[in-house]
Amino acid sequence: MSDTHPAIKKGRKFDQVVEGARIVFLRDGFEGASVDDIAREAGVSKATLYSYFPDKRVLFLEIAAQETRRQADAFEERMDENLSPDALLPNVGRKILDFILSDFGQAVFRIAVSESDRFPELGRKYYESGPALVTKRLSQYLASCTARGELAIDDIELAAEQFAELCKVRVQSMRLFQACCDIDDSEKQKVIDGAVHMFLCCYGVRK
Repeated sequence: MSDTHPAIKKGRKFDQVVEGARIVFLRDGFEGASVDDIAREAGVSKATLYSYFPDKRVLFLEIAAQETRRQADAFEERMDENLSPDALLPNVGRKILDFILSDFGQAVFRIAVSESDRFPELGRKYYESGPALVTKRLSQYLASCTARGELAIDDIELAAEQFAELCKVRVQSMRLFQACCDIDDSEKQKVIDGAVHMFLCCYGVRK
């Protein structure tokens, strides 16, 4: 696809194209997904696909934005804000880490970073549907905990960002730079346990 302009044009078959692309990308990954396969799955011509998405990377990040929002919505529906931080944060942290370390999460991150200089709107889309969304939803929970007196936080948004960053310590770099492609559950759990412990040592209220 052309990389001259990443604009997205909405139209009658837009949702059809996006759904076909979602199936192919999640099945084959970014590199493995061909334009022919996406057009075939969506039931449209390549010309129609190009008319909506002039660059495969733009289409991929559109799928990524929708998928991360979908996962965030599903997780929020299962999240009981009445749970204490020591009960809920380990689950939140594991959800964050699992997505970051997934093939899909890694591909989204790499493409968003590599293309953000040329196409700033792609970087903004990734940030708004990924890190910023996590911060917003986690902030709501941390604010509730602070109001109940379970946490003592002055800057809620900063604390949410700090927790998300703690959940990536060591393993994101290992995965990103392929120093270690297979990170087992024990290593993931060690990172999450450490993140929760450090966070509660800083912001937890002793009874």
